[in-house]
Amino acid sequence: MSLSREQREQTIKEFEKNTAMTELTREQIALDLGTTTEKLERIMQLASGSLEEPWIVRNYLIEKISDLGKEPVPFSALKGDHHMYWFLDAEKIDQKKID
Repeated sequence: MSLSREQREQTIKEFEKNTAMTELTREQIALDLGTTTEKLERIMQLASGSLEEPWIVRNYLIEKISDLGKEPVPFSALKGDHHMYWFLDAEKIDQKKID
């Protein structure tokens, strides 16, 4: 599945806004997800080459924001339950770690 240019730009902005809402550093997010800050940046720029990795980060951010009692900025392209998308490896996303 590929996103339009507008969807890509919007999703990148949504990652930025939600990351800020967590009050966590990029280093802490990367550590929690078992990856590097460099890889995290590529994922948040939608340049990782994996369909599942943006969903892992998305779900992590939503969980952390919700834990703070805040409402996350909705993701316009990464929406719904990842289990409903046949082309995603839901098991990989459910592991909540980035290889």
